[in-house]
Amino acid sequence: MTAPIAAAPAFSIVVPVFDEGGAAPALAREIAAAFAGERFEILFVDDASRDDTKALLTALKAEIPQLRVLSHRKNSGQSRAVRSGVLAALAPSDVTLDGDGQTDPADAPRLAKALAAAPPTMALIGGERVRRQDSAAKRMASKFGNGVRKRLLRDTANDTGCGLKAFRREAFLRLPYFDHIHRYIPALMLREGYEVAFQPVNHRHRESGVSKYTNFGRLKASVSDLLGVMWLQSRARDPLEVDEA
Repeated sequence: MTAPIAAAPAFSIVVPVFDEGGAAPALAREIAAAFAGERFEILFVDDASRDDTKALLTALKAEIPQLRVLSHRKNSGQSRAVRSGVLAALAPSDVTLDGDGQTDPADAPRLAKALAAAPPTMALIGGERVRRQDSAAKRMASKFGNGVRKRLLRDTANDTGCGLKAFRREAFLRLPYFDHIHRYIPALMLREGYEVAFQPVNHRHRESGVSKYTNFGRLKASVSDLLGVMWLQSRARDPLEVDEA
């Protein structure tokens, strides 16, 4: 699954996409421009799109040598696509972005470099969207959901749904995997004894395609997910450090 790269990348940018043919090529170019001068790779993970997303991205590889295109044979969801990208990534630090182009790639290097400069105990620096360019109903539902989750999980995250996150690959792969884990990464990082931090990031209008989530769909999934993460927290035991004699 790996492609030849001249030097090991410092950052792997992972972008899950599903039916985003209208947004993905422009987004890939923006990411490449944002990380110009850095050692990086871009992994788009096509989650069995029904449109031309995969073909358009594959054609772009000649223009962007750092681009890698992975694809699922069966649609498996955003969290599975993120995990597939992280498993294939070559860099110790990974950055995730939403495939619809609403999270601004220009902010990604700032979060990635902040993580690289942080102590090893800092495993994640997440984005918090300012001036969200979504419908009022979506903003209200998100605010309510974030408030409930933050209160119950004490994960310190005001906007865990923001797709822009920089995290240490090794730390991410320690987390228990389940569908929709992408909304609970801060809480699970804290459960493992790591530190997390957040920075404001830009948010943009969706220029093409449609959202793959509805408020009802999020609510239906979040109830069982929230209870599951609360159970995981209750069963955690932290040894603080592991010493070898």
